[in-house]
Amino acid sequence: MIRAVTRALTAKPGGGTVKASIRCSVIVAAAVSVSSLAHPAPAHAQGQANTTQKRAAAPAATPRTPDGKVDFSGIWTPDRKFIYDINDALKSGETLPIQEWALKLTLDRLSKDDPEALCLPAGVPRQAPYPWRILQTPTHMFFLFEGNIHSYRQIFMNGKHPDPADLDPTWYGHSIGRFEGDTLVIDTVGFNDRFWFDFAGHPHTEKLHTIERYRRPNFGTLQYEVTIDDPGAYTKPFTLYGSHDYDSGTELMEYICNENNQDVEHIVGKDPRNKYSKPSN
Repeated sequence: MIRAVTRALTAKPGGGTVKASIRCSVIVAAAVSVSSLAHPAPAHAQGQANTTQKRAAAPAATPRTPDGKVDFSGIWTPDRKFIYDINDALKSGETLPIQEWALKLTLDRLSKDDPEALCLPAGVPRQAPYPWRILQTPTHMFFLFEGNIHSYRQIFMNGKHPDPADLDPTWYGHSIGRFEGDTLVIDTVGFNDRFWFDFAGHPHTEKLHTIERYRRPNFGTLQYEVTIDDPGAYTKPFTLYGSHDYDSGTELMEYICNENNQDVEHIVGKDPRNKYSKPSN
């Protein structure tokens, strides 16, 4: 079976056409065999095999809003380190301070049970393999995701968290933002415990608290780091690092994951692109 979504050629000013992005998901039915059980094929949750080519933005200075703040607006590519295995986003030499029960759960989880594969929100800091947009206003920041069912995050600028007793656990939690110089800092609490951190299956609990820091050192680069504090599943806080490229010449497409979702029935075993599936050195 092949599920593909292709952008048509679009006219450009002055005549001619511009090739817009092509995002295609190819899903191959897997036969159950000894070989497939020993070496399961990678999971393709939500069209994971993304063939979009990055269109690098021309070098330019960091854009700013009229009041002088960094303008983070634009469409950004996902960082693969926040898709497959968060171990890849640690600094070199660091290890994930995961509790024993959480590691066992990670190893036991199968890709077919991944909430993201079932078209549910990715949570924080996980990313779907599709572009996403930042929309910036003086009072709110909005993150709009092409994946899932057009999920979004809203960040209340210079706001306060409600009393913990008044928070209903949600997929993206309750986020407040502030500027520290040119850095956008987002503080989030109030998560549910349903999403996985990555394809590998790393869990978390409702004690999860994240602090994200975004920087835009030039027009085409978005630097990202997130500190994860979850005493329910990890022995101490840890920080992950990544970056995103500005995706010029594209727009978010309509993608309704749960419409004719054919992925799950073809996902076999556990996605192998993680630390635990690789031979130890």
